Amino acid sequence: MTPYEEFWDWFVRHETELFDFEKDQKRIFDKLLAALRKVNQDLVFEFGLKKQEEGKERQEFVISADGIKSAFPAVISLRNTAPDLPRWQITAFRPRRTTINIVEIGDRRIDPKDVQFTLLSDGKNAGLYLFIPDFRENDDAFKQIGYLMLDEALGEFDVETRLGLIKMLTPEGHTHGERHPLPELPRLFDQLTVQLEGRSGKPS
Repeated sequence: MTPYEEFWDWFVRHETELFDFEKDQKRIFDKLLAALRKVNQDLVFEFGLKKQEEGKERQEFVISADGIKSAFPAVISLRNTAPDLPRWQITAFRPRRTTINIVEIGDRRIDPKDVQFTLLSDGKNAGLYLFIPDFRENDDAFKQIGYLMLDEALGEFDVETRLGLIKMLTPEGHTHGERHPLPELPRLFDQLTVQLEGRSGKPS
C-alpha cells in the first residue's frame, strides 16, 4: 500500500469524527495533521465551511503544500488517489476565496481592507509589492499572513507558479506604480496574466 493509499485508508476509518470535528477539534486536527505528515512532512490542511447540497451536508477538505513547491506533487497525488467520499469535497491547494478574510497569527491581526498591492510586470512575468500595515521584515508572522492573503486572493497554485517577485513592505515604503486595495487583485492579476501569456504563446 502506498503512503497515499494508507492516508485515505486512515481517513475513511476516521471519517465520522473528521466530519464532526467541532466536537473535539484540537485532538482530531492533531491526528489528521500527523497522518498527512506521513505522506509528506510539508503538507497542511484546511476545512472549508459545511454546505448543503441537494439536501445533504458536505464538507470541504483542502490539502495544501503550504506554499512549498517541492510538496506540490504530493498534493496532486493525494488528491488523485482520493476514494469516493460522498460527504466530502477534496480540494488540491488553497483555492481562491470570494471573500479575503481577516488573518490572525499570534498577536498579529491584519484586515485585507487595510492591505494594498502594486502589480508588476517585466513583459514576461507578473510580480507584486504587497503593502501590509506595521509590516516588519524580520517578523515571520507578517510574511505568513501576507502569503495566506495572497492564497485566498489568487489561490495557492497561482501564487507559486504564476507570480515571480513578491515583496512585502510597509504602506510607507516608497515604490513606483499604482497601488490598489487587495480585493482588486484577482481581476487585475487575471488581466495581466492573459496579456503575458498571449505575448509568450502560453495557454491560459
